[in-house]
Amino acid sequence: MTGSETPDHRIPATEETIHTTWSRQHDPVQTIDSGDVVRFDCRDATNGQLDATSTIDDIYALANDSTGHPLTGPIAVRDARPGDVLVVELLDFQHEGIGFTYFYPGDEGWGLLPEEFADPGLHVWNLEDDVGEFVDGIEVPLAPFSGNLGVAPAADDTHSTTPPRRVGGNLDVKHLTAGATLYLPVEVDEALFSIGDCHAAQGDGEVCVTGIEAPRSVTARFSLESEMDIDQPQFETTGPFSAPGHDQSVYATTGISDDLMEATKLAVRHMITYLHEHRDLTRAEAYLLCSAIVDLKINEVVNKPNWVVSAYIPQGIFPE
Repeated sequence: MTGSETPDHRIPATEETIHTTWSRQHDPVQTIDSGDVVRFDCRDATNGQLDATSTIDDIYALANDSTGHPLTGPIAVRDARPGDVLVVELLDFQHEGIGFTYFYPGDEGWGLLPEEFADPGLHVWNLEDDVGEFVDGIEVPLAPFSGNLGVAPAADDTHSTTPPRRVGGNLDVKHLTAGATLYLPVEVDEALFSIGDCHAAQGDGEVCVTGIEAPRSVTARFSLESEMDIDQPQFETTGPFSAPGHDQSVYATTGISDDLMEATKLAVRHMITYLHEHRDLTRAEAYLLCSAIVDLKINEVVNKPNWVVSAYIPQGIFPE
């Protein structure tokens, strides 16, 4: 944990504390004061439907499940009002030794390259203290964060947990690791904060649609800022801004196109080909690995009519 904070509250992951939509109508499971520290137990993104024995058949079943991300909460922050900013200091993440990266059948249309992968893919990760074990001795450094965290939107009814929105939600910002501080605009009384979708690691882009999805506990301190004025989430962090190992030797592939999304697809396609031809991975394994560790970067958007996106992978993850 960052510092020696003892949680003032612990929210377990139970049927009473888990919800799978965003809504201002969810009853709070705990009311806290500004300055309190809370530990949340979070299920993985599949809501416990995968385990160490899972196979590709289980991914077909997941593809037919329209339930949203399991989120722990919401907690009510006493005296929070619309127009305030909720300050979330992320203090600690603890994993349970297992994680999952998978992609759905191509006809589901999820991920960056569904048209290239008709069948689903899955890797079950054994997580040690600092690394996740892939195939052929490849080890991915862990950098845990929560992908889906935010406060309740003001709009009535229920809302999907899939898209991000101005009050947070499925941001998938890999830099919201321990030590980072997230600022969220409050739209409803008491804020109603929830969290889930924890990742042991993820490449910037999460290209196959999942990072290393993992059940985790998250500890955070909450406070209110009434003088701050923001329209969408903002955050502070000292980094690292790339996956561990990216500050060493990397290999990168570029995508060049007059469309940024197409440039992104090209960069990832070229990286998959590199990993297949030069690192002896199957194309499905390469796609999974890209989602867990490859960082996408927009290199330029000013040299019209073409833009450049590159995909970076650290060489240090491969056994020599």
